[in-house]
Amino acid sequence: MNPQSEHEPDDAAWVTDATDDDEAALLASAQQAAEAEAIEIDDDEENLDLLPVVAVVGRPNVGKSALVNRFIGRREAVVEDFPGVTRDRVAHVTEWAGRRFILLDTGGWDRDATGRAASVSEQAERAMTQADVILFVVDATVGPTASDEEVVPLLRATDHPVLLVANKADDANIEAEASSLWSLGLGEPHAVSALHGRGSGDLLETVIDLLPEHGRRSTGSGLRRVALVGRPNVGKSSLLNKLAGENRAVVHDEAGTTVDPVDEIVEIDGQEWMFVDTAGIRRRVREASGHEYYASLRSRAAIERCEVAIVVLDSADVLSEQDLRIINMVLEAGRALVIAFNKWDLVDDERRRYLEIEFERDLAHVDWAPRVNISAITGRRVDRLTRALDAALDGWQTRIPTGRLNAFLKELAAAHPHPVRGGKQPRILYGTQPSTRPPTFILFTTGFLEAGYRRFVERRLREEFGFTGTPIAINLRIRTKRRDR
Repeated sequence: MNPQSEHEPDDAAWVTDATDDDEAALLASAQQAAEAEAIEIDDDEENLDLLPVVAVVGRPNVGKSALVNRFIGRREAVVEDFPGVTRDRVAHVTEWAGRRFILLDTGGWDRDATGRAASVSEQAERAMTQADVILFVVDATVGPTASDEEVVPLLRATDHPVLLVANKADDANIEAEASSLWSLGLGEPHAVSALHGRGSGDLLETVIDLLPEHGRRSTGSGLRRVALVGRPNVGKSSLLNKLAGENRAVVHDEAGTTVDPVDEIVEIDGQEWMFVDTAGIRRRVREASGHEYYASLRSRAAIERCEVAIVVLDSADVLSEQDLRIINMVLEAGRALVIAFNKWDLVDDERRRYLEIEFERDLAHVDWAPRVNISAITGRRVDRLTRALDAALDGWQTRIPTGRLNAFLKELAAAHPHPVRGGKQPRILYGTQPSTRPPTFILFTTGFLEAGYRRFVERRLREEFGFTGTPIAINLRIRTKRRDR
């Protein structure tokens, strides 16, 4: 084997060279480096007070999500040319003219909807009651419809300011035709074009004038963020609803119901959490089309933004390659991990026996993650998730004092030295933990530590210090002799 290739970083480790003439100088520089690098990862979310809420509502396919994207200045909401893409209430913190507020995107409202569409309409109605200002979006090219007229009584019953928004007014002719919307009895229609931006600035100025100083909904900026991730149709939204005690997310037997990540503040046993329900991550993102492609990308982004991820698995189904891929996504993001085997009420004794075999075979590399067997439908053991989350977050934030760490490493190296390779035996000279979230260690060594030995060190770290529910990163700094000139 080429000696150079052995120094290429693999697994979770990266390697750099530290040049010194003697071991004492290396130890001194190592300690200085440790002090310089010992920084905590602070929460980069801004502390926000109660922000006012602006709900964007209307029937399907009038351009609500496109208007939301125009307001926030980026393609955050999933948009497609057919109706019904947005299904849940999706919140976006935005700012205009120095005022911050929450923009609440909703699915299309339809009084006569059935099945999944009825759940979407229910979420839209819930958004109307939560809002401080409501933007009622209609299609300027179509004019007032029977569905538009049916939602007007609901808007008036909320007793909140309502702005009538005539979207798709892409030119002056359509803008003139929007005058027919006066018949809805909601005042002057505000003609805008989400596609081209016409009138959007004037509309936002009007919204700002109507906003109260403080809203009634918390952004949850100071709460622990928990992402619910997994394959489609494993029960993520059902679990969110069970934890919340009410229907916060749209649930349907059809796979792929959730499209946008849904942020919901949930109180469990007196403690509030920010849960993020995500779209099911499909096997090949690049093979997905349209809104499914963007939904998968947003689910991946939700993992990056969370602190701890609950990977929901279907216990009645065989562990798949995609399940393992999703777990690895959480590990690569460096997030705390809890594994929830859902649909436990559907598992018989034979399936439980095979599931244990699958777990030992395929998930041995994450045996440190808390595992909870639950049923989102019946509520079985759902209450145990909070204890698992607390344990995983505690492990994620664990820091070992430098003195204690080096005493541990000294005893470990003495009892189990690294094997001799090529006539040389690399040694660990010094160790430090520069950061947590996840716990990251730097080992200053006389040579490259093989992946198997690093895994051994990680295993012993877990046995000694816990680190429940968190990945561990072990990085190397290798001493190299300075060449004589």
